[in-house]
Amino acid sequence: MENNKNCYGRRKFLETAVFSGAVGALGVGAIISSCGRKKSNEELGLPPMLDHAPDGRKLKAGLIGTGHRGTGAAFNFFGAGPNLEVTALADVFQERINTCRERCKKFGIEIPEENCFVGFDSYKKLLETDVDVVILATPPHFRPEHFKAAIRNKKHVFMEKPVAVDPVGIRSILSTAKRAESLGLCVITGTQRRHQQDYIETYKQIANGAIGEIVAAKAYWNQSHVWLRTREKDWSDMEYMLRNWNNFIWLSGDHILETHVHNIDVINWFTGKYPSSAIGYGGRHRRVTGDQYDFFSIDFDYGNGLSSHSMCRQIDSCADGVGEVVVGTKGYSICTHNANKIYNFNGSVMWEYEYPKSDDDPLKQEANSAYIQEHIHLVTAIRANQYVNEAEQTALSTLTAIMGREAAYTGKRITWDEIMNSDQRLGPTEYKMGPVNMEFEFPVPGTPINV
Repeated sequence: MENNKNCYGRRKFLETAVFSGAVGALGVGAIISSCGRKKSNEELGLPPMLDHAPDGRKLKAGLIGTGHRGTGAAFNFFGAGPNLEVTALADVFQERINTCRERCKKFGIEIPEENCFVGFDSYKKLLETDVDVVILATPPHFRPEHFKAAIRNKKHVFMEKPVAVDPVGIRSILSTAKRAESLGLCVITGTQRRHQQDYIETYKQIANGAIGEIVAAKAYWNQSHVWLRTREKDWSDMEYMLRNWNNFIWLSGDHILETHVHNIDVINWFTGKYPSSAIGYGGRHRRVTGDQYDFFSIDFDYGNGLSSHSMCRQIDSCADGVGEVVVGTKGYSICTHNANKIYNFNGSVMWEYEYPKSDDDPLKQEANSAYIQEHIHLVTAIRANQYVNEAEQTALSTLTAIMGREAAYTGKRITWDEIMNSDQRLGPTEYKMGPVNMEFEFPVPGTPINV
């Protein structure tokens, strides 16, 4: 295990650019509205919104990471359509595999014991089985290596967001995404909103000029502190961190990645751009474990006067809220839970999404869940030969969040080129249960960065 300061330290940013994330000077609304006609779902690159995926040859999935979200993703997969199975499991903890198997068994899904693998190398053994699809749901730190191995073994992939925790991991994801494309392997990511009917309909309105040219935006995810695990006496340092992964930067990337990336991705999607730089701040005042911040406040500069204020907080007993605001020259949109609307500047509603009534068919409402739609999209793409690969767009939104995180950690203005080319890599290079130097260096803005 390498020294903790090398594992978790903030690395320097390189000055030369080899990559530009911006896709144009104007946002999507301005570009499309200038065409003089409304674009179709296909022209806008929107996913099909189906009640279920089409039937076809049996597709077997293997789940890597059998915790709460991973098990949920497995259920989402075999609930996406007919002739779908989950046939293999991998995790570092045996009891998580046992729990996942028991839950699956209640729904008639029998996963053979010989297809269940334990340990840090369990993903390699799972990929040697005859699964067609791999679901990646471990802590995000491991995503780049697991994605690379899945594509190397020619598996279609569903992977949860965020897709990495540092720039080195992002570049790995981007490289593997190109490899997947060359092999015709479909990749869907867990950004949710891009597969959510109300967001899709709001996007269509904006993309077709409903609010005019986009001039400003705001994204926010403010909530109470999420879960933590109290350390048990027989847990080693590594086991404790893995079981408490949501509170450690090297495993989760901090909550600006783990949760707020959803909102950041919406702004990138709606504007059709990636920010050129970020400046902001954050702090740690209330957390009782781990090494993350409690809050972030970031200004993302998208160029030509367009900026987005991005904030997230995980502190108890404060005002909560999750959503996005996009302001245009003709009006503005507000997207929150079950309330997506577009307003005139006088405050009147110009358009709103009509949600299913409470007495509608509950199965249809379930099919409209973004969690299930992601898997419907993946299975449909595989069976209908409609290639899809969301890895790059999610990698770049994850990189946006990393840029904001590092701007807050350092107090510096961080540019897109600097973060894309940074040699920052978080976490150990060797994975084994046992002691780890856990004297974490909390980020302090305006102080020298130890490398």
